Amino acid sequence: MSQLPEIVRDIERVAPEVVAKAKTFQAAILADVAGRRGTMHARVAPVSDKMIVAGPAFTVEVRPGDNLMIHAAIALAQPGDVLVIDGKGDQTAALMGTLMLSACKKRGLAGVIVDGAIRDKLEILELDFPVFSAGFNPAGPTKYVPGRINHPIGAGGITVNPGDLVVGDADGVTVIERAKAPGMMDLAVKKVADEAARLDAIGRGDTASKWLPAALRAAGVLKEGESL
Repeated sequence: MSQLPEIVRDIERVAPEVVAKAKTFQAAILADVAGRRGTMHARVAPVSDKMIVAGPAFTVEVRPGDNLMIHAAIALAQPGDVLVIDGKGDQTAALMGTLMLSACKKRGLAGVIVDGAIRDKLEILELDFPVFSAGFNPAGPTKYVPGRINHPIGAGGITVNPGDLVVGDADGVTVIERAKAPGMMDLAVKKVADEAARLDAIGRGDTASKWLPAALRAAGVLKEGESL
């Protein structure tokens, strides 16, 4: 059985129409309909709360503090891709800064998600390009340690496969498996409608959660027949 090369150039991506639809939903909505899973650790956060990203994952694995393979990934990724970088959560050196992120924007990538540190925060805020990271550090990286491109990675505490749907906003990042993503869109539409109806009811003064008494009884907090 042949072994995958360290750099996989051709991947199957989540369909563009699914990406376009997914971008209209909050990451939280998609996480809910996907079973409340697939969300990255809160350390991976947008540089600005206004940043929104959606697209297929173009995965990169690097050693802490080394960005050699990220340079290769920028050269190989296609417009609309989201670079998702497993930097091992390391915050002792920045993996990317203004120069690399400007190149990503110029190449038409949808955004970058780094489970590691970056730098040049103020310039990134002016770049108008979605960037999520685990923090900031002014120290620069090395560029000589091998890694892998478009292999399954672990980033932000979850597994990300090449081509998976990635959506990020002010709340953080949600990743849904490529094959599962299309089926989540109708569920997300229903979830949004249900929440809108609930907000309307709250606005009319109906603040009680109808499911709460049964849940409290099931948890043993209320006895049968008791109510709040």
